[in-house]
Amino acid sequence: MEASDRERLRLLPALIEHQRVRTTPVKSEASASAQRLTFDDGSSAFAKFAHGDRPGYLAAEANGLRWLREACESVVEVLYADDRILVEPWLEPAEPTVEHAVELGRRIALMHKAGAERFGAPWRGYIGETFMDNDPAGPDWPEWYAARRIEPYLRPSRDNGALDAADAAAIEALAGRLPELAGPPEPPARTHGDLWFGNVHWAADRAWMIDPAAHGGHRETDLANLPLWGGVPLYEEILAGYFEVAPLADGWRERIGLHQLFPLLVHTTLFGRSFRGPLMEVVARFS
Repeated sequence: MEASDRERLRLLPALIEHQRVRTTPVKSEASASAQRLTFDDGSSAFAKFAHGDRPGYLAAEANGLRWLREACESVVEVLYADDRILVEPWLEPAEPTVEHAVELGRRIALMHKAGAERFGAPWRGYIGETFMDNDPAGPDWPEWYAARRIEPYLRPSRDNGALDAADAAAIEALAGRLPELAGPPEPPARTHGDLWFGNVHWAADRAWMIDPAAHGGHRETDLANLPLWGGVPLYEEILAGYFEVAPLADGWRERIGLHQLFPLLVHTTLFGRSFRGPLMEVVARFS
């Protein structure tokens, strides 16, 4: 990056405030607004602006992007970040291709293999518009997942009417069986943490990973999230690329539902009873 580009990024908040950069709204989640920034030379960048009362929301995302990008060049770069704004390169969308899908799978595998110091992360986490507890809990993934990715979402999902007492009890019982259901022990992987199809951005040069909820987790989690909510294009091709680098343990397809418990509980927490059905279908599968 040239010195002039670095200076422009340093001054970006002031340039936006004083309308020295042309802005165009871009669709984004409720917790932030997004703009395409167009500079005088015709170049563009993508900017996300925090709003609401979630301290550290964009800082957590920037931390996660930088941490993942240390191990994977297919994670979008952070150009600038502070408490109010996160700026990334503008990536013009393109159609998915088999070549890019296979390469994405390889890159995800390399990212996972880079590992993490522990399950969780040293920063306060967020996923979508709600909290994500990244504190330590137990020595192994099943104990950590039950304590940090299942239990914290039961009370808010009951309080908003998404789940009843019997639902919560069934989920707690399944969480207690995770040590026997989770497959062979795995060390902490460097995971994206929210890798549904909306967070895979297909561009002309490659498939990029965006908007992470990054943490040290189980590598099967990212691959289990890709089929959610209609599914990522070319899923099997992504898997083929992944398995070239880092095959998964036998039985991983049968364990997909275990890893989907967390995003489904996030949705019952955020959106209520309309997501109870898919969640309890997964619970019933393991009963």
